Amino acid sequence: MHNKNELLMPAGSLEKLKVAILYGADAVYMGTPDMSLRTKSNFTLEEVIEGVTFAHQHGKRVYLTLNLFSHNRDLDKLPEFVETIRKVQPDGVIIADPGILHYVKEHAPELAIHISTQANVCSWLSVKFWQDMGADLVVLAREASFTELKEIRQKCPDIRLEAFVHGAMCMTYSGRCLLSNYMAERGANQGNCANSCRWKYKVHMRLKDGSLHDIELTDANKDLFEFVLEEEQRPGEWLPIEEDERGSYILNSKDLCLMPRLDEYMSIGLDSLKVEGRNRSAFYVAVTARTYRKAIDDWYASPQTWRPDPYMRELLTLPNRGYSLAFHEGKLTHHAHNYEDTHTLSAWEYAGIIRHVTQDAFLVDVKNKLDMGDVLEFIPHTKRDPLLLRIYEFEDINNRRTTREEGLNAGQKPMLRIPFSLFHEEEIQTLATDFPVNTIIRKERALGQEEWARLKLDQTASLIEMGRETEPTYQNNRQALVVAIDHDTSGKTFRTPRLGVEGCCGRGCNGCLHFWHDERFAKARQLLGTKKQGVLLNNSETLDKID
Repeated sequence: MHNKNELLMPAGSLEKLKVAILYGADAVYMGTPDMSLRTKSNFTLEEVIEGVTFAHQHGKRVYLTLNLFSHNRDLDKLPEFVETIRKVQPDGVIIADPGILHYVKEHAPELAIHISTQANVCSWLSVKFWQDMGADLVVLAREASFTELKEIRQKCPDIRLEAFVHGAMCMTYSGRCLLSNYMAERGANQGNCANSCRWKYKVHMRLKDGSLHDIELTDANKDLFEFVLEEEQRPGEWLPIEEDERGSYILNSKDLCLMPRLDEYMSIGLDSLKVEGRNRSAFYVAVTARTYRKAIDDWYASPQTWRPDPYMRELLTLPNRGYSLAFHEGKLTHHAHNYEDTHTLSAWEYAGIIRHVTQDAFLVDVKNKLDMGDVLEFIPHTKRDPLLLRIYEFEDINNRRTTREEGLNAGQKPMLRIPFSLFHEEEIQTLATDFPVNTIIRKERALGQEEWARLKLDQTASLIEMGRETEPTYQNNRQALVVAIDHDTSGKTFRTPRLGVEGCCGRGCNGCLHFWHDERFAKARQLLGTKKQGVLLNNSETLDKID
């Protein structure tokens, strides 16, 4: 039996590193812009040292990325970089280039070598090759199926194995795409991918004289056209290209999410479960780390009763392109692609992060617009339930003003002071301990009819991959999305009536004038009084106890 699965999170900046560690990561991976596939990394070498020190103080591990594909121009910097790494003393160095591996083994033999996903390892034979070369861990390719992973584990029992379980997917073997090079002169294999696969493409008609013309589809002629591809080795097999007035996203893959099959991955003894997302927000890092941490711990506590549903609900609060099991079964289906839109989407958004905790208040760095009546959800580092606060007034200490109706705009870089006195249903003396610096806050986001329809379609596709929904339902929801795109005039609405001064979710949020003063919630207040401090009502209890 292998050691307990390690949860490995991305760290695109020093702040995100600290958030990942505080929210449950066992390890983080990071790098500097010059010598890794991290050209958008926000780390200086000084911050790398600080980050490693912070992680080690918390008993966690740090892996540094040195996984560039080296050109001659890179080699002059290599000796200094390796010497710097030796001083930092990371727990591993992620490498893809055999020449770099050889250099590190020769000049820094004490460093543990991790083979990057850029090496595209999909077989046990490749694992054994890298093991013979001195690798301590191999990151398996996202393109390897679960059956292949299982066989690799069985045939390679004496080396640590790592697999991706969450994050963005690539349209080709991870990191090997040339679209970005050709279309934007930005090398994907050098960590500077322009994400050309997620761009919007438009179909035009070119005549023999070389002139280009748009094809305007109308009700009168739309049934006369159908655009298809024919692959050379599949004559007569027509692959339709679907396009609406917004263009086509035929290359846009959904995000990887293996939470529905996480129990299988843990049962075969993979050593490290990896999350992608170095360019995502601290909100993404916090919620992903916290959710996978709880899912992993709960599986070890009771594998027979483990179910993915509560963790999936939490992951759906993060902006995503739709979730997919990707290559888990060995092949992709159309449910793994998002043909309608390339944007990440969720009914929740990043509200802010606690920067300071005074004797009587939280000081919050605001990340999105806040309006009067918003319900802020404080996400704890611990396993305790999140803390909800409905807020009606905003004290901005940066701009020295207090406002109600205007709310707060994140562009003005406000620092929101939230007095502890607003949390009248909490034990005030525990607030600073339960919600320290680097606590993430989220809130619900209003969506349009088209956006709600896309979320429903995305979730239906995910359920089909889990065997819990049918293709006709998917097609019906896809048609509903098409209708919503054509007739999205309903304005934006919320998932629940939790935002604004008119509605109330009935769960018992701190500061909610509706819940604590409206007679309709008298039974709900009575029931809440029987619960442990900080525990809110669930949806079924709320519905039963509202008159």
